[in-house]
Amino acid sequence: MSDKILIFGHRNPDTDTICSAIVKQILNEKSGNNDVKAVRLGNVNKETEYVLNYIGIEAPELIEEVSEGQEVIMVDHNEFDQSVGGIDNAKIIEVIDHHRISNFETAEPLYYTARPYGCTSTILYGEFKEKNINIDKKEATLMASAIISDTLLLKSPTTTEYDRKALTELADIAGININEYGLDMLKAGTDLDDFTEEELVNLDSKKFEKDGVKCVIAQVNTVSIDDVLKREKKLKEAMQNEINKNDLDVCILAITDILNSNSELIVLGERSDVIEKSHHLENDRVFLEGVVSRKKQLLPLVESNI
Repeated sequence: MSDKILIFGHRNPDTDTICSAIVKQILNEKSGNNDVKAVRLGNVNKETEYVLNYIGIEAPELIEEVSEGQEVIMVDHNEFDQSVGGIDNAKIIEVIDHHRISNFETAEPLYYTARPYGCTSTILYGEFKEKNINIDKKEATLMASAIISDTLLLKSPTTTEYDRKALTELADIAGININEYGLDMLKAGTDLDDFTEEELVNLDSKKFEKDGVKCVIAQVNTVSIDDVLKREKKLKEAMQNEINKNDLDVCILAITDILNSNSELIVLGERSDVIEKSHHLENDRVFLEGVVSRKKQLLPLVESNI
């Protein structure tokens, strides 16, 4: 068991997960609590790698499970299915999240902060302000990058006025041009050439379950949906492998065009009707104009059809 309180986001970490874990560690340390350590539950993606390289810092240590009684702080998630191995027996002392609350139970009271914002780092930015703690360039860049990532440069329907205000102020501290830096960062995350189809399907995937229906919604960002679809056959094979391996009822891969704010879905599994009920599938695919958010658009769509 680690002597420090471990801070981590969800499996298959995205930029908000990694940046928020690092920022939460810094926030606690600046508040006088040095017994904390940011860690991660998977490999960093290329977008996050771009951010860390830009700042000049290393990614947090990788962990796969925690021991019984380990004190932890969960950021950018609360569902145990998306968390570290052993989370059921860990001592959760705090959660900071911007998602729905589901599949979550603790034996003891805890600090829980949930806000319907577009990004966890927007919540953390508010905590810096509330505690009157100075934000330096590194911290500002981390939080600004997370907001850009989760809101797709403020174009996602998850974006709130709080995200817009926070990003404007953080970009000023960081000394970055929001559009120039943001587009470069997002484009870095669309370089998919080095990934196998199995890696693409697991790069940014989240598992959900409702009424006994097990579902995975995976998402990859691109500037050309057609380029990704050149790998459709092998992507489907990888998705079917995930269905077989994890006993899934449906596996959905959202290929999201970050420039035009659209998504092409590939849908496989016995419960493909969770999409078919609302949108006709042709060869296991459907194009959804204006759909970019898994949290606010895809998940509600799926759950409404279960």
